[in-house]
Amino acid sequence: MSRLFGLAVLGCLVLAGWAGWAGGVFDNPVARTVRSSSVYAAPGYDLDRAAAERVLGNRRVAVLLLEPGDDLRDSCRSTRRAAEGVVVLAVKPDGEGGLDTYGCAWLPGKDDENFGRAAVAETTIGGGIDAVADRPLEVLKVVAVNYDRLVRAGTVPDGGRTISPSLPRYLLVMAAFAGVLGGAAAVWAGGRRAARRAGERRARRQDTADARSALSAASATLAHQIIDLDRRYKAHSPELDRACRELATDYATLLEEITTSDSAGDSDQQWTGLAERCRILSGRAADLAAPQPAAGQRPR
Repeated sequence: MSRLFGLAVLGCLVLAGWAGWAGGVFDNPVARTVRSSSVYAAPGYDLDRAAAERVLGNRRVAVLLLEPGDDLRDSCRSTRRAAEGVVVLAVKPDGEGGLDTYGCAWLPGKDDENFGRAAVAETTIGGGIDAVADRPLEVLKVVAVNYDRLVRAGTVPDGGRTISPSLPRYLLVMAAFAGVLGGAAAVWAGGRRAARRAGERRARRQDTADARSALSAASATLAHQIIDLDRRYKAHSPELDRACRELATDYATLLEEITTSDSAGDSDQQWTGLAERCRILSGRAADLAAPQPAAGQRPR
């Protein structure tokens, strides 16, 4: 059972890790934005995001509007998983009224058969944007025109970009972690319950063992008294002999009942009764065994 639970936990952790990785949990802000949008604008840009999205539409192109101190290459390359199949252009002011650019064409097979096409797309997608460097929306329009030219030339494949929302993946992550935590809590609660029951059973067994130990001691003492009574005094009176035999029979019957049921039960009172009978018979036997005074003499 524990092995199956361990495998289930491992499977949930693997699933949660994959969902988190695919959903962009470890992405930086740039990649996280590009995963579900065509435009990333640094906080320093005054950009109408809705208008910017309408300019690029569903083209397989994304534009990163970065601040002067940002690293174009690192920012562009961080979008590889988030913008698969998309041409990404990272731009930032160059301090001279123009824009620095860096392109990343994440086309299928860009490292093999489509290496040349990807290189052309990366160098062409940002052409002509310096003329409108101070107007971000116009920059996006120029990029859209450049992308359409690449499509007509067959450099990049035609077709719209399909954006997969990350919410289902995040839900999958939460469901996986909830399953792990819920299963662990259930096992913990079940273990505590089993331990509590085991402790109760152990306590009951200990109580029973203590009771049987006390019973064994009492029965041994009573057996010794009955044997002593039978050996020393039964010859003094037939009535006493019969009472001793009845006491021994009752003792044997009670001992057999307790042994058969494997429980001390409520035998304490029965043992007390037998011990009292033995004490009374011992007193009677002692009286009979005592020497009687001669006729006419007063007992001392």
